[in-house]
Amino acid sequence: MAAEKGRRGSALFTGYRSLGVYSNHIPHVVRYHKKHKQFYLVTSVGNSFLTYNVNKLGQVAVSNALPESISCLAADRMLVFASHGNILTAFARNKEVVHKYKGHEAEIHLVQTFGDHVISIDTNNVLIIWDIKSEEEYLQLVFDKNSFAVSAIMHPSTYLNKILLGSHQGGLQLWNVKTNKLLFTFPGWKSGVTVLQQAPALDVVAVGLTCGKIVLHNIKFDETLMSFQQDWGPITSISFRTDGHPIMAAGSPVGHVGLWDLEERKLMNQMRDAHATAIAGLTFVHGEPLLITNGADNAIRVWIFDGPGGQGRLLRFRVGHSAPPTFIRHHGHDGKQILSAGQDGTLHSFSTVHDRHSKSLGHGSVDKAKAKKMGLRCLSLRLPPIVCFASEVARQNDWDGIIACHQNFLSCTTWNYVRSTMGAHKLKPAGLHYNAALGTHATAVSISSCGNFVLIGLSRGDVDMYNIQSGIHRGHYGKERAHDGSVRGLVVDGLNELTITAGSDKLIKFWKFKTKDLILTTSLNAPPTSVLLHRESGMLAVALDDFGINVLDAETRKVVRKFPGHNGKINDMTFSPDGRWLLTASMDCTVKVWDLPSGCLIDCFLLDSAVVSLSMSPTGDFLSTAHVDDLGIYLWSNKSLFSMVSLRALPANFQPVAVMLPGMTDEVEDEDTASELEESQEDMVVYESPEQLGEQLVTLSLLPESRWKNLLNLDVIKRRNKPKEPPKVPKAAPFFIPTLPGLVPRFAVNDQEDATQSKIVNLGVLAQKSVFFSQLEEAIESQNYNIPLGTIKELGPSAVDTELRNLAPEGGGSVEVMQSFLKMIKRMLDTKRDFEMAQAYLALFLKLHLRFISSEPELIEEISSLSSCLDETWLQLQTLFNQSLCVLNYMKSALL
Repeated sequence: MAAEKGRRGSALFTGYRSLGVYSNHIPHVVRYHKKHKQFYLVTSVGNSFLTYNVNKLGQVAVSNALPESISCLAADRMLVFASHGNILTAFARNKEVVHKYKGHEAEIHLVQTFGDHVISIDTNNVLIIWDIKSEEEYLQLVFDKNSFAVSAIMHPSTYLNKILLGSHQGGLQLWNVKTNKLLFTFPGWKSGVTVLQQAPALDVVAVGLTCGKIVLHNIKFDETLMSFQQDWGPITSISFRTDGHPIMAAGSPVGHVGLWDLEERKLMNQMRDAHATAIAGLTFVHGEPLLITNGADNAIRVWIFDGPGGQGRLLRFRVGHSAPPTFIRHHGHDGKQILSAGQDGTLHSFSTVHDRHSKSLGHGSVDKAKAKKMGLRCLSLRLPPIVCFASEVARQNDWDGIIACHQNFLSCTTWNYVRSTMGAHKLKPAGLHYNAALGTHATAVSISSCGNFVLIGLSRGDVDMYNIQSGIHRGHYGKERAHDGSVRGLVVDGLNELTITAGSDKLIKFWKFKTKDLILTTSLNAPPTSVLLHRESGMLAVALDDFGINVLDAETRKVVRKFPGHNGKINDMTFSPDGRWLLTASMDCTVKVWDLPSGCLIDCFLLDSAVVSLSMSPTGDFLSTAHVDDLGIYLWSNKSLFSMVSLRALPANFQPVAVMLPGMTDEVEDEDTASELEESQEDMVVYESPEQLGEQLVTLSLLPESRWKNLLNLDVIKRRNKPKEPPKVPKAAPFFIPTLPGLVPRFAVNDQEDATQSKIVNLGVLAQKSVFFSQLEEAIESQNYNIPLGTIKELGPSAVDTELRNLAPEGGGSVEVMQSFLKMIKRMLDTKRDFEMAQAYLALFLKLHLRFISSEPELIEEISSLSSCLDETWLQLQTLFNQSLCVLNYMKSALL
């Protein structure tokens, strides 16, 4: 049997945005917006770029994604230019692609804006000048790689139609691009040029070299003014202060920034470890003492120079993981914070609301005080990366609320979320037999819902309990060991009554939390990979090494669901807040959603890179995922919260379709893809509720209660609302109010009362038949009572009361019309629709005309038939109510 064609994308989730990605190795660009009167920062993050305002470092725009990673950035006052491969693109409004420049045959590595033109240089040493608006090629220059391989480009200030090029060989060339002539060649300094930067002084250019030398050269007179030597390797970037201080900053490949005093011609200060990697971009904000730096360590930092000695202090920053995150979990009950542990050894908290709420909890260290004294570069004291952690908010304001387990490390560390630092305790069992040299290390951790106790499982099968406040050991599970193999997972229920452990010995063990006594042991078909407990429902999900999934009920200690799982190792699992869905991620690059009540797979989608960890928001609005070799955390919106989603069981041979990560384009490129999208939308079955669900059930009208609930009490309401005095009509003022003569202006008051108007009411209009009355008369012959029923449902309570009063002969009606009204009520009861409206209309009708009905045999006969129909309908409803009440009473007694 051929595999069924998969649906396009996910039925439950759609990409929303990414978190924790701020910068890469591409130098940033700073722009000034004249209308907004503020500076904007543009950084590259793979296939797209981000725009921040420098004032608050808040993200203001995300560009549409390009097919390939961005290799170079540049900007003018209107557009942002980004190159990918051999194509140069121009973005307007920091988002939309408005121009594409195609003509290079190799990858573009340098871009320079030049008035109404833009210059691009590729790795084949071909320089092309483009007209921005027309996208036409203005000029092309080809250089010989052996003699002049272009490595830097700059437009000198006030030099009309001229550009300055630097080369790997060390020489410089000044070109007039309008006349296509080489004006001058500078021999260089026998070292390759890495950076060309315009100095605040005219004709002066700063040249950064691969040997670490910085040369300030006057290109007008070909004269070197001064030079500086930096000992940290090649110069990666240069910038000058323009707020009145003659300071030059230079970046280095090791993350240090050197500050040079141009007047005294010496090194003024050093900013060591400004970044963990090479300084990619470095820019002084024009006219302000602010320095912006970015690097490949996924960090943007803004430094301010407002202290003595010219030392810059960190003012604002956006920092993410410099290595891919491996474990993520939501922190708190509002779903606004995500804790993330990465391969770089750091623990971060990312906000889903705004980046200013994100923070870094730092690196784990063996000796916190010693590491602080020795500085950030003390790698020998750093702990290995965190592989898993558990957090609780119950007592986080009083003491540490996070317990973390490190890779192949015996001790587990505590962390304080409020203070954003590592805690004071390193928890490990005492005794020589726990020596790390024997290969014993922590493998699993858990924290109780009260925030007082933590449980730690070891690779040799031990499970120990500690008090997180004091770090005191509180007990050990099992006589010697809890399991004969490595502990793969452990959880604690929400009431601190039950502890569940899973080991590589294929056993799930249930323990009493306080006494540490073993309650029950359950064997599995394969060793468990990990376990996850939904504390509210007591459902325990167990991922197995054979890629299957078992779900156990913690109350009955039995397996209640078995899922076939994935085609690869299951990396992580998460429950929906209500415990109905179980989401699993595997190395087969798929994410699957299992419906626990039905035991079916209801959603499955494929990703380009495998999900290593995922977490569902406690509010159910977002799913967050972390991926292999990806620095970002991606948010997916739960479509079932804002749109109609048809959930149906997927077949066993379902083939999922790849989904783009949030922030990537997902455009329809050809007709086949478009037709596939249309077919997938047609396959989605939208459930439409029928007008009547069952023969024994009734349907309500869904009208507000104010339309029918007070029909019997209208006379009481009218008496209460009756005014004590008749309303007084205000005197009508003339358009021009006359004034009396005198120094002080006064209005002339007319003492004559207006002529009283006639209070005789013309009753000619009331003598006409109403629309409802006429429709009831027509229904006597046509037997179609839907029309008068639709009319009366649109009326308010007072209008309904008036219409029913006028049905009697004394109000202008007739016995036939009253009989027609009773037939309409009977039709409503027979169809069992608008049940509460039928009861309200019939009650008001009997209240108004009961005496008259008792004197008319035709009406008595109609009422008798209607009464039997009403009794039959209510008897069916009463039977259903009694059955439901019996079931509820039985469930209550069982729980008690």
